[in-house]
Amino acid sequence: MNTALVFGGSGQIGAALLARLRFEGWQVLALSREVRADAPGLQWLRGGFPQPPGLPGEVDAIFSCGPLDAFAHWYAGTGVRCARVVAFGSTSVHVKHASGDAGERDVARRLRAAETSLLAAATARGEAATVLRPTLVYGAARDATLTRIARLAQRFGRFALPRDARGLRQPVHVDDLADAALAACRSAPARGRGYDLPGGETVPYDEMVGRVLACLSPPPRLYLLPMPLFRALLAAARAGGIARDLTGDAIARMRDDLAFDAGPAARDFGYAPRAFAPVAAMFDAPQPSSGSP
Repeated sequence: MNTALVFGGSGQIGAALLARLRFEGWQVLALSREVRADAPGLQWLRGGFPQPPGLPGEVDAIFSCGPLDAFAHWYAGTGVRCARVVAFGSTSVHVKHASGDAGERDVARRLRAAETSLLAAATARGEAATVLRPTLVYGAARDATLTRIARLAQRFGRFALPRDARGLRQPVHVDDLADAALAACRSAPARGRGYDLPGGETVPYDEMVGRVLACLSPPPRLYLLPMPLFRALLAAARAGGIARDLTGDAIARMRDDLAFDAGPAARDFGYAPRAFAPVAAMFDAPQPSSGSP
């Protein structure tokens, strides 16, 4: 029986991965800062970085579904041996490197440095690491973008976007990411490489939001506003404590095409994500992953 050590197992991608690993018969050790109940095939260890407690000396695979920089720093100094490491990063490494916001540029810098450190450390240890970069994640009602949009729209019965919010997006389902992690773990060509993981359909930003609203009951109305009117509405919302973290750069990116190539992942480990077909349950409350093939 294969043994996996999973960091970030209580997050939205991690929960989907735990379900998939258990479905396939892995023995899973997962880290959480909170007390969690064990289950068949799953043992929770309480703790986190920089020094997680009670780790075994060797496992078959390590999966990281949490902050990549913290994981890369831990991995560089750990004594835990493993044949394969699969860690999730983000396409923000591409998107935010030239942002006008210093905080966003720092996110991109830390992601890039973490990728470089992780791959180098694995090579030095005689192990093999793969970095996976999802696009806009959805499916478990725990994401900070589409679920947040859905809940705001339900709260007010409407939602507004700039009229030119037509930049392309590729939402990716958490279960497709869990499948990708396992497939990459088994793939020889994926060793020592990083991959962008977009969803299976490319849609304009306003259409993406429109599909989310249409699946809700009752469906909130989507308003497409001229930019001056949208900014005035946003200013009023911020004054009321809503959307204060929606920066000017984030608004500008609604016009940008953020589309990535799934071809390398499809070629090297059979990545085949689903089309974007949201349903209300994906945004209502945290959903357990199906864990099915």
